[in-house]
Amino acid sequence: MKHVTAEEIMIPLEEYPHLPYWFTLRQAMAELIKTQIDVNGRSSLPRRVLVFDEESRLLGVVRRRDIMRGLEPRFAKGTTSDYPKKLFDVSFDPNLLEVLIDQGLESMRKRAEDTVEGVIQPIHVTVNHDDHILKIMHEMVAHDVSMIPVLKDDTVAGVVRSVEVFQQVAQVVLGTE
Repeated sequence: MKHVTAEEIMIPLEEYPHLPYWFTLRQAMAELIKTQIDVNGRSSLPRRVLVFDEESRLLGVVRRRDIMRGLEPRFAKGTTSDYPKKLFDVSFDPNLLEVLIDQGLESMRKRAEDTVEGVIQPIHVTVNHDDHILKIMHEMVAHDVSMIPVLKDDTVAGVVRSVEVFQQVAQVVLGTE
């Protein structure tokens, strides 16, 4: 780990899901589902997709839960599952629940055509391709993030995830390096 840099452990942009801001929630979901990341013989599903503008500038990230928030029916927003019961102190008729589910599913299908622009989360930290892993670890902890875009010549070259950083740190701590 003495000389491990972001570039050595990053996932190249070509292998990480990314899309333009005008893509729909449906397209973002499809991109996340179809992408599998293979690193050191281990396969994983990404938890987020990078979002870019027309000039390939990074605008932010859309997480799986951001997509779900974007798909959530309007009548369900800002409520908890037991909110109606507390408000009216009644139990739901199962037949009414079926109607609400049907309306909710239809609403979700319509909202899937909204663009990701409405659910983008800003990126607060990036690292350079030649930054040492200790700096990356510090940035992840300091900013409470599990993925950081890696820049090379002021453009996004890839991403470093906490799983790769943790793996490198574990080798040092466990003495397997």
